[in-house]
Amino acid sequence: MMGENVLSFVIDTEVTSDQIENLVDYIYRQYVLPHPEDFANVTKTVADNKPFLTFTKVKPKGKIVVEIVGDKPVRVKMTPSETASMEFIEEVKQDLIIVVQFFEEKVRKTTLYFAWREREEILPEKIHGREKKTLNRLLFETQIFLFIIFITASIFLFVVFDLLNVIWLAPIVLIAFQLIIILNSDKVIARIGDWRITADNPSIHILQYHLPTEEYDAFTKKYSRDMLLEMKKEIYENTLAIGKTIDCETAEKVFLKHGFECKPENMSTKTVNVYQLVKTVAEKFNFSIPRVLVSNTMLPNAAASGPSPSRGVVLVTTGLLVQLEDDEILSVLGHEFGHLRGRDPLILFALTAAEYLFRFYVLFSLFPILFYSGFSLLYLMLVMGGIYFVAKFFEARADLVSAQIMGQPEVLAEALEKIGFRRLQFERSPSYRVQEWLSWDPHPPIYFRVGRLEKLQSPEKTRRPLLRSIKDVINGFFASF
Repeated sequence: MMGENVLSFVIDTEVTSDQIENLVDYIYRQYVLPHPEDFANVTKTVADNKPFLTFTKVKPKGKIVVEIVGDKPVRVKMTPSETASMEFIEEVKQDLIIVVQFFEEKVRKTTLYFAWREREEILPEKIHGREKKTLNRLLFETQIFLFIIFITASIFLFVVFDLLNVIWLAPIVLIAFQLIIILNSDKVIARIGDWRITADNPSIHILQYHLPTEEYDAFTKKYSRDMLLEMKKEIYENTLAIGKTIDCETAEKVFLKHGFECKPENMSTKTVNVYQLVKTVAEKFNFSIPRVLVSNTMLPNAAASGPSPSRGVVLVTTGLLVQLEDDEILSVLGHEFGHLRGRDPLILFALTAAEYLFRFYVLFSLFPILFYSGFSLLYLMLVMGGIYFVAKFFEARADLVSAQIMGQPEVLAEALEKIGFRRLQFERSPSYRVQEWLSWDPHPPIYFRVGRLEKLQSPEKTRRPLLRSIKDVINGFFASF
């Protein structure tokens, strides 16, 4: 007999309507078929022009009847048995979110993306290569990467200062240099942005067109990057430049002019008022609106930087605007504003600077053996591991602050599941979870962040978010063993 608690939820998807049937089929082929022993009563049908998939997920201690309706968004109903645990229910829900994200990733590989900002230079989208490494380093490691730059610069300065016979001065100069970079981090981040978003020009306009794999391969061989940019300019000139919105009909005419016959059902458009999203979050945090920038790359992420909220800068990527819904973007921005409110870059700088000065002026004097390369390397690895682990406290606090101020911890959890679905899948392995906790990454494992957010009750009542986050991170770390 099934329990009375029915869980209904939706999974937002960026794919065009023509791909929904393929999405449901993908869930069937990639999730259900490979493990027939775990499923029963599997039915795949079409009704009212919508694909349906139903099955029963079976485990020794319970079962869950799952009904999936292929729609935009995808609608899911789960009816668990009385013996099904909450962990089992959450696992199945997360399984479905992950498999949808894998399908979207597959579709993205053969999708054309175009993004515009009115009255701005028409720029090509950055998708692969050097841009990925640059963004990952500069934006998404809470500026811990500066510590590595600092170590590299220190080697050079120590050699120079030793030749000048003032080696004792080198650490102070290095710390001062790093402080200058931290205090101007808003300017560093600002240089990465492609477009400055303002109140009178607040939106990013996006068009995407999906092609089957074989058609995509033929298309990329025929049309160069410059030709795509020319099409993008013509679409702009026939829409935004004359006061019209981006529409599929105009894009279809431009593509046809260049010898490409497209299908309207494979195309979709989206306009995101980025300025209003940032303004909404700033008002909830009682901050003035920071500088808002967009980087035209399809990597989904966001960053907020600056020495203080009054000198803050917020950067989002077009990939984030494509993959997330507005409420999810708001929660992600809430996380980044949490870093601004906590002045996390300055705190982390203070920790790394204090360790460095203590090491040079105290430890090296008391234990000169640390100067030897083998011991020095071991010590450095331990210190870096410790710093990155401490950084996890601040990432966890930013999650909690977003939940407190924005009031939607479950939405931030959904956004993290979308952005980090690959890591989430790997983290199903206990050994990988431990590895994630010990890695040189300032972010706690995704499974921990998602689970913590989903279990949060009355986050607004937490008076000391940092202390609560330290406790949660330490407990999560030991629970992984």
